[in-house]
Amino acid sequence: MGGRAAVSSAPGREGGGRGAPGGDRSALTERIRQAARDAGFDRVGITDARPSEQAEAFRAWLARGEHAGMAYLARDPERRFRPAELLPGAVSIVVVALHYQPEAAAEGDLWPRVARYAQGDDYHDLMIAGLRRLATAVTALVPGARTRPYVDTGPLLEREIAARAGLGAVGKHTLLLHPEHGSWFLLGELLTDLDLVADEPLADPCGSCTRCLSACPTGALTAPRQLDARRCISYWTIEHRGTIPPEVRPALEEWVFGCDLCQEACPWNDAAPPPTDGRLALPAVRRGLDLAGLLTLDREAYLRLFRRSPLKRPRLEGLQRNAAIAIGNRGREEYLPALAAAGANPSPVVREAAGWALARIGGPCAAALLAAAVANETDPGTRRALAAHAASNC
Repeated sequence: MGGRAAVSSAPGREGGGRGAPGGDRSALTERIRQAARDAGFDRVGITDARPSEQAEAFRAWLARGEHAGMAYLARDPERRFRPAELLPGAVSIVVVALHYQPEAAAEGDLWPRVARYAQGDDYHDLMIAGLRRLATAVTALVPGARTRPYVDTGPLLEREIAARAGLGAVGKHTLLLHPEHGSWFLLGELLTDLDLVADEPLADPCGSCTRCLSACPTGALTAPRQLDARRCISYWTIEHRGTIPPEVRPALEEWVFGCDLCQEACPWNDAAPPPTDGRLALPAVRRGLDLAGLLTLDREAYLRLFRRSPLKRPRLEGLQRNAAIAIGNRGREEYLPALAAAGANPSPVVREAAGWALARIGGPCAAALLAAAVANETDPGTRRALAAHAASNC
């Protein structure tokens, strides 16, 4: 994902940071906290812009290859460890949280298997707009102050920064976790050259609990606070491009985008607060879409339905590939017409996944449809894959 950060206001001095008007750091800090709430955020914390203390752990994670195919994480990783280089002269980081829906959508067979943060509008757009409003408020409070906003598209180790700012502690599921607010929230950051009063970090809320590790069906949480993306359902359904290895597919279960299982298992999420921004809820325009509808969706309808959605990330090909795999794992003959229609999909990735789903469902009707798909396939590699699926179903 490309960054959408922008530097605002006039150049400020580098070095020790810009002081508060009249020297009252506490008063300025509180006014900025209120400005963050006025900008639409649910919570706000503040920390300093010192270098990361997790650099060694991040380098080791990359060296083990646990970032999977997300090559962008390995590009210039050292830049992630020094926030002040992203905004020369940065002294403080204002960290904001936006709560999203803690209840799974109940509509149909699709939305309960889309990660809850992604059911509504794209949080990147919502948060960057709010951070820009906050940046405008900051420069109104201190003319000439410099700011730079980031969501999760920028080179920041945001969970470490947010933990330092007291918005939570990194839980054993690797997400930020708060004993009152759970982990159903999104993060954003505003770097500034203002010298603000920092918050205190929280204590570890997890204790001896390991429910999240036990809930992960693929073993992606290899140890407390250790995630191997090569095993992660969210990685395969969102970040991975092209064909998903057949041996991985059963473990994806019926997830179409992301996964919430580790958060659903966390006891701190039992009483998580609801979102305050209704745009993060599933909108009516997408509510009626189901797995079969997604698999047979044309590009024009895709662009119309998902224009403001995080589900743009895997593109139409990725979503339809995921829908076919979810259908195969669901194993019901009611989806056979949609799988048959997917044989005409312009993407060989989708056609192959639909053939796999036919073999997974099995039975004479599915076998006949799969045989027809093999006969009609024009791409040699896809034809071989479909033939192998057909043979496995004999």
